[in-house]
Amino acid sequence: MKLQRNGRTKALAIGAVALVSSLSLAACGSDNNTPTQGGSGTSAASSGSSDAKIDCGKGGQLLAAGSTAQQNAIDVWKAAYGSACSSTTITYSGGGSGAGVQQFNQGKLAFAGSDSALKPAEVEASKAVCKTGQGIDLPMVAGLVSIVFNVDGVDKLVLDGPTLAKIFDSKITKWNDPAITALNPGVTLPDATIQAVHRSDDSGTTANLTTYFSKAGGGNWTYEPNKTWKGQGGQAADKSAGVSAQIKQVKNSIGYVELSYAQLNSLKSAQIATGAAKPVEASAENAATTFANAKVTGTGADLTLSLDYATKAEGAYPIVLVTYEIVCDKGNKPESLDALKSFLNYTISDAGQKAIGDKGYVPLPAALATKVKTAIAALA
Repeated sequence: MKLQRNGRTKALAIGAVALVSSLSLAACGSDNNTPTQGGSGTSAASSGSSDAKIDCGKGGQLLAAGSTAQQNAIDVWKAAYGSACSSTTITYSGGGSGAGVQQFNQGKLAFAGSDSALKPAEVEASKAVCKTGQGIDLPMVAGLVSIVFNVDGVDKLVLDGPTLAKIFDSKITKWNDPAITALNPGVTLPDATIQAVHRSDDSGTTANLTTYFSKAGGGNWTYEPNKTWKGQGGQAADKSAGVSAQIKQVKNSIGYVELSYAQLNSLKSAQIATGAAKPVEASAENAATTFANAKVTGTGADLTLSLDYATKAEGAYPIVLVTYEIVCDKGNKPESLDALKSFLNYTISDAGQKAIGDKGYVPLPAALATKVKTAIAALA
């Protein structure tokens, strides 16, 4: 897909700038859009926005698990939604996308979070749980994969697809390798061994990163994109929090986490050379440029997106991800369906998307959000 930066793209990018601020999860309960305390029925958020009212429904218990990429977003949503809808209890276990899909298809969850869409075999397996329907993908959390680094004496670093693919497959092992120095003129890179850190658990973040390697790595990544890490060498860490901790502690290290984790842990993010006029920073604004051109490729109620990881558009950050909430289109458990629709309606609302936009994520384009709302309304 060829991306063009048009007026709509610029408008979305400008909107993302207005939404992004420094990440401070400790303050999530005091956001302007935090709803007022309530039980059931409809509660209004304190922001006064016309889209900030929450229909709490009948309440109930929601069990969910999966993507750690959206863990920070879920925490924000739980705080806001919980203060308005105290009759609903939401439990989210961020064990990784692979674990979430597995538990969903075992009938243990009301919804699962995954940073990659369901595969055909997973959709087929979901029919045993959804009974009269099947699992579908609803995009809910948009973000980007930040290449984080901790290199002695280096505050700014530029990397590209081929170089990153080689680094994470142990084909480039020194920070002063000619491929890296060529991308960073004037930067003194140490003669130190690269400590590359990858996810140990099945991860949609890994799937998105390796898709980028496959699309923009110049043939240097010889593995199929996968939730399971396939590269050679490196160190493994559990979940995004584990990778963040490793990068923070280990000198001359490099890894990948979502922007919210990079911000939360004060980690440095590399700029990506894409072939555009200048390298692209890891920012919500630049990711918004990419998301504005995403296409829906799912059929029926499924809203799987196609993203251009090899984009060369000016100001378009290429390593993006979208977390899907996986639900049954039909055949949801009656005891949790009302609470499920209520919670998801809040997360896709303007207030819900703004809440996580303030925390380093990228609010979904309005046209896509409208499609998600329609799909939620039809859940049965």
